Amino acid sequence: MTRLDDRARWLGGQSHESTPLRRVAMISLHTSPLDQPGTGDAGGMNVYVIELARRLAGRGTQVDIFTRARSSDLPPLVDAYDGVRVHHVVAGPFEGLTKSELPGQLCTFAREVLRSEAAEDPGHYDLVHSHYWLSGQVGALARDRWGVPLVHSMHTMAKVKNALLAEGDTPEPATRVFGEEQVVAAADMLIANTTEEARELVEFYAADPRRIEVVHPGVDLDAFTRRPGARDRLGLPPSAHVLVFAGRIQPLKAPDVLINAAAQLLARQPGLRSELVVAIVGGASGTGLDRPHALQELTRRLGLEDVVRFVPPASRTELADWFSAASVVCVPSYNESFGLVAIEAQACGAPVVAAAVGGLRTAVRDGESGFLVEGHDPADYARVFDKILSSPQLWRDLSVGAVNQAQQFTWDHTTDATLSAYRHASALLRGGALR
Repeated sequence: MTRLDDRARWLGGQSHESTPLRRVAMISLHTSPLDQPGTGDAGGMNVYVIELARRLAGRGTQVDIFTRARSSDLPPLVDAYDGVRVHHVVAGPFEGLTKSELPGQLCTFAREVLRSEAAEDPGHYDLVHSHYWLSGQVGALARDRWGVPLVHSMHTMAKVKNALLAEGDTPEPATRVFGEEQVVAAADMLIANTTEEARELVEFYAADPRRIEVVHPGVDLDAFTRRPGARDRLGLPPSAHVLVFAGRIQPLKAPDVLINAAAQLLARQPGLRSELVVAIVGGASGTGLDRPHALQELTRRLGLEDVVRFVPPASRTELADWFSAASVVCVPSYNESFGLVAIEAQACGAPVVAAAVGGLRTAVRDGESGFLVEGHDPADYARVFDKILSSPQLWRDLSVGAVNQAQQFTWDHTTDATLSAYRHASALLRGGALR
């Protein structure tokens, strides 16, 4: 009898609601949840993993997060929070390894994850939750070895990204497409950020709708809230019109749309120039590393050196200051599985102008917490900026609506729904439905 058979027989006596979830193994191979968002490959997924893990731990489910070590200075094990441990797994060189080279380290990483579990008593983990396709490959192996369900979060999908590619950007490789197809087929439960993502999983990857749960990410409403005095702390004039982009600097995120839109806005309203501040907060990432100074070059060509500020990746506190100081936060991405920045900004009272793509359609309530823009024509964004900046009453209404919208997305709700998905996956195993 296999460990999977043993596990299924043990779970057979448990009810769906009472299935114990003592310990979960989370896999976040390519980026550590301890990394600063906005740097390298760190972004919304990093926030998602660590915030979900610490709240699961607060509910009594311990979480071990496995991530690839990117420095020899990192300790093998870090206690991030009570009940949350981060394992830095040595797999490949610490530095200089690009994400496209990581598939070559999957076997080494998986071996070390399995070795870690083998040092514990049998049945150490009740479930595996993998994040992004690389982690899903490892999660599928761990699932079969440990006899526990695999829950997988895609976060982004190659087929969707390639269908909505930014001009001049590099398509995701076939290796990733095939890898994602394998993970979708192997996972016992897929967690989608939105109903739109659930639809894409079915349409692009032939996922079984019965094995998909929609769970919205949350926002830390204690960290992201209106912060009085933000403009003073950031050195911004009280009367300034402040347009903010926050995120990784790469074509997918389209920060160039905001800079071009600012030029168009000044062409429409030259008198705004002395009061306009455009802040680009973040660092180069992904294909943005190919031309790390492209936005600075664009700013010079447009003659906006006096308007545009480039700000290094910010801590949560500083980011909340930028959102609190913003007149508008712009999220012009070509694709977003959810768009956590949009929710964080709205929680601070900033209206959001976002591209009408992916999860941003869920994150932003069009006309109430901000506006959704079809396409990526800077002129369209400039018109919306002008509309908001020229009407103080509209701005106040949108700001109130932004805070109300953010209140709908809490990590408590996310944790409740995730635990339900975990129990659903365990129930499938109990019923012998797992492959």
